[in-house]
Amino acid sequence: MLGFAPLPGDTRLLIAHQRRDRWEPMVWDVASGEETDLALELPGDVVAEWYPDGSALLVVHSFEARSELFRYDLAAAELVEVETPAGSVSGATARPDGTVEYLWSSAARPSEVRSTTGTVVLDPPGMKAPGSVPVEDAWVEGPGGRIHALVQKPAGSGPFPTVFELHGGPTWHDSDAFAAGPAAWVDHGFAVVRVNYRGSTGYGREWTDALKHRVGLIELEDVAAVREWAVSSGLADPSRLVLAGASWGGYLTLLGLGTQPEAWALGLAVVPVADYVTAYHDEMEALKAMDRTLLGGTPEEVPERFEASSPLTYVDAVKAPVYISAGVNDPRCPIRQVENYVDRLAARGAVHEVYRYDAGHGSLVVEERIKQVRLELEFAGRHLAT
Repeated sequence: MLGFAPLPGDTRLLIAHQRRDRWEPMVWDVASGEETDLALELPGDVVAEWYPDGSALLVVHSFEARSELFRYDLAAAELVEVETPAGSVSGATARPDGTVEYLWSSAARPSEVRSTTGTVVLDPPGMKAPGSVPVEDAWVEGPGGRIHALVQKPAGSGPFPTVFELHGGPTWHDSDAFAAGPAAWVDHGFAVVRVNYRGSTGYGREWTDALKHRVGLIELEDVAAVREWAVSSGLADPSRLVLAGASWGGYLTLLGLGTQPEAWALGLAVVPVADYVTAYHDEMEALKAMDRTLLGGTPEEVPERFEASSPLTYVDAVKAPVYISAGVNDPRCPIRQVENYVDRLAARGAVHEVYRYDAGHGSLVVEERIKQVRLELEFAGRHLAT
C-alpha cells in the first residue's frame, strides 16, 4: 500500500504489485472496485506517490543502478520525465505548487536535497562531505547472465590494489550514489568494485529470484567472473585483492575467503553471518523465515544446504588475513555464531583480528563509524603494504 489519494472522500488507493515480474504501481478504487493499471513502459522497478491535488503520480524509476523521476498524469495517461541530474534519487515528494523536491546523490557528489526549480533547498550546518570520483560501469558475462559492476578508480594508472565491496541484503543493489566507505578507499589509493550479483534488485525479478538453495555460492560465482575481468583488464593487482562487505556482504566475504582461498589477499567482514546454522537458531524470526525460503527449509530439514552455504564449513581453507567487526547485541547476525568462527580461526593460528563493539547490526554513531573505517584501512595497510 502506497497511500490513499490526498483529497477528502477520495477512495482511490495507490498500491504496488509484481504482476509483470517487477514492482510497479496501480490505482484501486476501494469503493467501486475499479482498477487502473498504469502499465508504465519502463524497464526497471517503479514506485510512486500522489501529487497533492490527486491528479497525477510522482514516479521514481530505478534500473541498472540509477534512478529517474516522472510525472504520470492520470487523466491523460501520460508519462513526462522530471529532469534530475544523473545519479540516484532516494526520496522525492511533490509540493502543492507542482514542483518536486528530492534527495539526490551520485558516486562523486554527496547527498543534496534538491528542487526542480534548480536550487538546493536544504543546506545543513556543519562539515560538508568531500566529493569522490565518478563511477564507471562494467558489464561482465557470468554463469547466470550479464553482471553489472560499478567501478571507482584513484588517480594514476593500474593495476591498483582493489577492494571488492559486496552489498548487503541480499535483495538490495549498489547504485550510482554517494557512499563514504568506497570514497575513503579511493582516497587511500584503492580501486573499488561493487558487484550487483544475482539476488540483487534493479535488474528484473528473474535476477533477484535466482538466489535459491545454493545460497552464497551463486553470488560468489558472479563475483569471481567480475574479479577475472578486473585482473585481465589491468584494473586490479591480483596480489592485492580485498574481499569486503557488511551484513550479507560480510557473509559473502567469509564464504569467499574459504571457497576461493587463492583469489583473495585480505578479507574484511563486518557484522557477518559466519556460522549459518547457529545464526539461524539465534536470529530474529523474520530472518529465519527468509533463510527457510532461500534454502528450502530449516537446518534440520536441509542440513546439506546449510552446510554448503556456511562460511564455518570452509574456515580451515582460509589463507588470507581476516578482519571481523561485530556488534555484541546484533539480532540479525548474532555474536555467538561469529565467535564460533573466530575460535576456529584462532585454533589453527590463522591471521585475524576481531573488533567487538557495544551496539547491534552496525552503529549509527558517526565517530564509531569513522573509527571502524580507520581500523579496516589500517589492517589493509599492515598486510598489503599499501
